[in-house]
Amino acid sequence: MEREEAARLVEQYSTAVYRLAYARTGNREDAEDITQETFLRLVRSAPAFRDGEHCKAWLLRVAANCAGDLHRSHWRRRSVPLEQAGEMTAPEPPEEQGMESAILALPEDYRVVVHLYYYEELSTAEIAKVLGKREGTIRTRLSRARAMLREDLQEGETPC
Repeated sequence: MEREEAARLVEQYSTAVYRLAYARTGNREDAEDITQETFLRLVRSAPAFRDGEHCKAWLLRVAANCAGDLHRSHWRRRSVPLEQAGEMTAPEPPEEQGMESAILALPEDYRVVVHLYYYEELSTAEIAKVLGKREGTIRTRLSRARAMLREDLQEGETPC
């Protein structure tokens, strides 16, 4: 793959890849690592794409796989978040509950489907191809995620 072509693809799709990685991990640093690894794999394999949508789907699939690899890694299972490592850590200040924090609070399987459907504007069939799942599974996860979000956001409302 030529340098100019790779730079164009990074420019065009890096935001979408990063957002998916962040939706899968909930962590900025991990999302950046996954984004970088995704584009490294693109340059190394230099696949031929039919069109822009095929390229986007390939990149999102690779990013989803990289995020899955990160969660399954031996290092990840043995590590402990810094907040849990120290016994004398101060509690986090309460944050205003909004849609973004409600989405990030969803389990990963639901969070990813919501992200791909609403933020990347993929159809349920396209999401199924990207994630390697059946379309019915994607529709079920999307429906359950909406119910969880509705419940979470309604709990946060205070009557006037």
